[in-house]
Amino acid sequence: MGKKDTITKNYMKENRIFADAFNYLLYNGQQMIEPEKLREIDTTEMAILQGGDQKHQDSETVQKYRDIMKKTVVKEDGEAVYLLLGVENQTDIHYAMPVRNMIYDALQYGKQVDETSRKNRKERKKKPHNRGEYLSGFYKEDRLIPVITFVIHFGADEWDGPMSIKEMMDPQDETLLEYIQDYRIHLIDSARLTEEELGKFRSSLREILSCVKYSKDKEKLKEYLHASSRIPDLDISANLVLKSIIGLPANMETGKEEFNMCKAIDDWIEEERNEGKSAN
Repeated sequence: MGKKDTITKNYMKENRIFADAFNYLLYNGQQMIEPEKLREIDTTEMAILQGGDQKHQDSETVQKYRDIMKKTVVKEDGEAVYLLLGVENQTDIHYAMPVRNMIYDALQYGKQVDETSRKNRKERKKKPHNRGEYLSGFYKEDRLIPVITFVIHFGADEWDGPMSIKEMMDPQDETLLEYIQDYRIHLIDSARLTEEELGKFRSSLREILSCVKYSKDKEKLKEYLHASSRIPDLDISANLVLKSIIGLPANMETGKEEFNMCKAIDDWIEEERNEGKSAN
């Protein structure tokens, strides 16, 4: 994992940032997911293939590692809805992202089936009603917890990778397409976000995504930074992400309290101008 990916991953792990991203994605910015109710869980996705029947000696264990995974409960219409939420951070475009995310989600569901089956067999609180329940260990009334994964792209270029499994295939006969299962990714792409959409973020994610959006135009970036009233109040972790993604010089010490992002950008632009004049 590269340095940028490590920095953005650590930033997105913060509950208030994680919740802000999902509230934008799922609830159009409404504060439905509460940071204090988020609980981080093991990002290792492991499942035993062969339909969860552990009696098969040729069962295969598959293991993958997500970036971030948390569990939470959301109140909708007075009822509690349990969710598993995953985030994949990308500073570069991943052209096989639909397959990657599909594997993560499938393994998580496989893990749930396996854990439920183990629990049913161990506790024996209820007996299987038929041979199918006996063999799988997963009973007719058992339920899965929904898994929602989204990709957040911290790159300045628009995401031009496929958004679904079918987009990764050559054109097919319409009859065949009806039988090919599709899987779409959910994406937050900074380059495509409008001003209205950016305004729906409540945390420093708004400023970070805005800066990434404008990072290819230094003058526009400078204009945004000076116009934003919240930039001076960004914490160290947010400043570190901006420094890493925008590509500010390494000698700009964002870890210090007196660090001023606006001044850093001004100095950076002025330095590049002077270098350009010297080159001419």
